[in-house]
Amino acid sequence: MESRARVIRRHIVKMTAAAGSGHPGGSLSAVELLTALYFRVLRHNPSDPHWLDRDRFILSKGHCVPVLYSVLAEAGYFDVKELQTFRKVGSLLQGHCHVMTPGVEQCAGSLGQGLSFGIGAALAGRLDGRDYTVYVMIGDGECDEGQVWEAAMAASHFRLDNLVAIVDRNRIQNDRHTSEAMEIEPIADKWASFGWTVKEIDGHDLAQVVDALEAAHQQDGERHAIIAHTTKGKGVSFMEDNPEFHGKAPNPEQLQKALQELS
Repeated sequence: MESRARVIRRHIVKMTAAAGSGHPGGSLSAVELLTALYFRVLRHNPSDPHWLDRDRFILSKGHCVPVLYSVLAEAGYFDVKELQTFRKVGSLLQGHCHVMTPGVEQCAGSLGQGLSFGIGAALAGRLDGRDYTVYVMIGDGECDEGQVWEAAMAASHFRLDNLVAIVDRNRIQNDRHTSEAMEIEPIADKWASFGWTVKEIDGHDLAQVVDALEAAHQQDGERHAIIAHTTKGKGVSFMEDNPEFHGKAPNPEQLQKALQELS
């Protein structure tokens, strides 16, 4: 999985560079999380994206879709060559998640809505008698949205143990650090206060990520929230912990430097 994660990082910087736009920073911070999910934990079938018993993954921070597209391509949902069409007119791969893309569960754009969508999917699974699990990735800056906490409260009310929240705690939102925009600590205590079982991990340690995801997959009567401490821009020295690369693609020179570091 480590070598696959490195390949996915290379995809992210190449596709955003080709588009001249996109969000590489928050995509790079989530690489290990999605790599472990899709290649170890998630029950899914690339040859049948609409398989009714599949686990669902919702990328609530939908602007960071380069990481999802890269993982889906590596998993076989579509040809890796499609990644170079990212954000182009008529492309299968738009700048935010869209359900026209094989493997994508939700159209994203406005932040704060993914957990609510995940609740709907989890409730549908219960009503249909299916045992799939719904995973929702939320940005830490996104946790400024009141709808996130309304959804957290609703999930506890409905006792949804087939729903897992993953918070990508990379400490940067848009053009500043989260502590400057809105201090959200103690974030683990906040989730716990809404009735969730919380586990904090190093989001770049694949062993910790796999352990946390597999534990959360058990449907043990609890709602699991994983606070994954990550570094925005992880793997590329000049992007790491740099708000500039929230929504800025690497230029040709920066791309070559990034690819050398990720070789």
